[in-house]
Amino acid sequence: MTAAPYKQPLLETPLHARTVPLCLTGDWACWGGYVTVNSYTNVEHEYFAIRNAATLFDLSPMRKYRISGSDAERYLNRLVTRDVRKLAPGRVAYVVWCNDDGKLLDDGTLFRFGPEEFWICSQERHLNWFLDSALGYQVAIEDVSEDIAAIALQGPQSYTVLRALGASGCEALKPFHMAELTLDGLAVTLSRTGFTGDLGYEIWIHAEHAIALWDRLMEAGAAHGIRPIGSAALDLARIEAGFPVANVDFIAAEHALRATRRRSPLEFGLGWMVDFDKGHFVGRRALLAERTSAAGYRFVGLDVAGNKPARDALIYVGRATQVGFVTSAMWSPTCKRNIALATLRRPYDTGGRDLWAEVYVNKEGKWEKVVAPCKIVPRPFFNPARRRATPPLAY
Repeated sequence: MTAAPYKQPLLETPLHARTVPLCLTGDWACWGGYVTVNSYTNVEHEYFAIRNAATLFDLSPMRKYRISGSDAERYLNRLVTRDVRKLAPGRVAYVVWCNDDGKLLDDGTLFRFGPEEFWICSQERHLNWFLDSALGYQVAIEDVSEDIAAIALQGPQSYTVLRALGASGCEALKPFHMAELTLDGLAVTLSRTGFTGDLGYEIWIHAEHAIALWDRLMEAGAAHGIRPIGSAALDLARIEAGFPVANVDFIAAEHALRATRRRSPLEFGLGWMVDFDKGHFVGRRALLAERTSAAGYRFVGLDVAGNKPARDALIYVGRATQVGFVTSAMWSPTCKRNIALATLRRPYDTGGRDLWAEVYVNKEGKWEKVVAPCKIVPRPFFNPARRRATPPLAY
């Protein structure tokens, strides 16, 4: 008899006991080895709650690394492409890091708590890379993912929910700022960050207190239409915000099976995050050479004619020459537009081109090809003023 292959069971987040009974669809997903909710009830209802009310998303599977020591700043300045010296305590920065070839390994958020203490949060696991990069530095790197739970509180009424919990000082919190405070007796780190492109916060708390925080947020937000959301609704919101996702819109360099699928921050429109003047960092030489090259790819936003999402569509010039492909797409209920994120070969990444998307549509069980004109447009597709307003409006 042949033994059945061993399957590693999925892990449970600190909020699993709350998310399970709320997930009426049984629609589950795997995120970083954790069982997570893809949708609780209805994806469209959850999406509209992001744009009109307040929502909770279990962010706990994010990898969280504490980086501390006398060389922490110097180490991080070599690891990521941004100049960490410009990041003041109490601030958060969006960062990316590359391999020696200048290709993206991942993106994430960098929190600075003090002169020698940081957090870096990412979707993928990078402990080995971080440790290898730390050789020669007086720095301690610790994976604290299991110790810290996180809840994303997003939507135009997220600030109102915080006020209902008595969060003192959150009205002065600007985008990409953070504060350590008490929410209804619970010590948390509150950051004005998120992945929805809307007003929102991320709340970081010790794992053993995560359920108590969830319950108090749900109670405080009951009068404001608060509801939990899964990753499917969050994905719709992040596409409208024009945010890329690792291993969806770009393949992390260490996972790419073909070298041609690796992308640099310059190809992803993230040149503003690459500080060539700060000194050496991993990938700098390759990025300097790429900066003067006319080859490569560009990550763009597209408006696509019609109302059929152009998922996985190929992009052509003049209906004959393939010049790229769509990585994410949706019909945007808020923008009332058919939008997409795509990778295009240079020089086809500029406006004025005769671009067409080859979309396949399922009609009564048969797949039919639809060729739709499209054009390059700025990102984000949705960018409400409330996202940046300080203090936010209370509803």
